[in-house]
Amino acid sequence: MERVNALKVRNNLGQILDQLEKTGDPILISKGKRIRAVLITPEDFDRHFLHAKAEEEKQRFLENIRVLRKKRKDKANSLDVLRKIRGYEA
Repeated sequence: MERVNALKVRNNLGQILDQLEKTGDPILISKGKRIRAVLITPEDFDRHFLHAKAEEEKQRFLENIRVLRKKRKDKANSLDVLRKIRGYEA
């Protein structure tokens, strides 16, 4: 991983982006002595952030379904509801 300062990024952004595309290695950007940002390829971004976020959303969705199923089991099933709507009291 290469480390560059913010001034170099500002003055040579095109060259740094070309290097990132060529090597695929993340580039650490520092300001002063602290690392403030990291440049990564779009593929790395997708792999690390978008897929992880999609997986989190999927887990929340599945948990909501589980909660709704538990609530439904305590009440009448759909056949009983249809019979009641149609006037066939059980």
